[in-house]
Amino acid sequence: MENMKDARKALRKQYIRARESLPPETRETYSLRAAERIVSLPEFRDASTVMLYRAVRGEISMESIPAYPASAGKRFVYPRCLNGTEMAAMIPAGWENGPFGIPEPSADSRTAAPEEIDLIVCPGTAFDEQGTRLGMGGGYYDRFLPRCGKAVRVMAAFEAQRAEKLPAEDTDAPMDIIVTEEAVRRIRRGGTSCG
Repeated sequence: MENMKDARKALRKQYIRARESLPPETRETYSLRAAERIVSLPEFRDASTVMLYRAVRGEISMESIPAYPASAGKRFVYPRCLNGTEMAAMIPAGWENGPFGIPEPSADSRTAAPEEIDLIVCPGTAFDEQGTRLGMGGGYYDRFLPRCGKAVRVMAAFEAQRAEKLPAEDTDAPMDIIVTEEAVRRIRRGGTSCG
């Protein structure tokens, strides 16, 4: 078990470096391309409530999504850390820096029930073709996603974050779709991707 934790920690560092090494203007261009792919998804079109995130530490940015015409009429929610292990989806009344320096909805924001969320766009440090997502190590998304029964799980990432095969733990919440600046990967359970 320790070997897997060490391996995941090393991979996390490797792929954070990979995304941070992209020049800011390249990250911006790639982020816009990936956002365009996401708003073109039929699952996005059909969603009423969409969960996004605010990018930090070189993550691919989804800031442009609410401005797209395809976003008209949708409700956007964002994660807020509640304690050392849990997060909630909130409709921002304002913004403040959370415990990890990530902008999150202010404390006076309204909470959205997990079962109301139709599509969740997740950040991460790395992904593989089997839909394994390697996060930052806190497990917030892995604990939250199973509570969102009808939500389509989409990971947004740069191609530079693609791994051959990531070591997965039983608690990892698998992705349904991976979107990068270059491709949309639909994951078929059983370990192969399609689309």
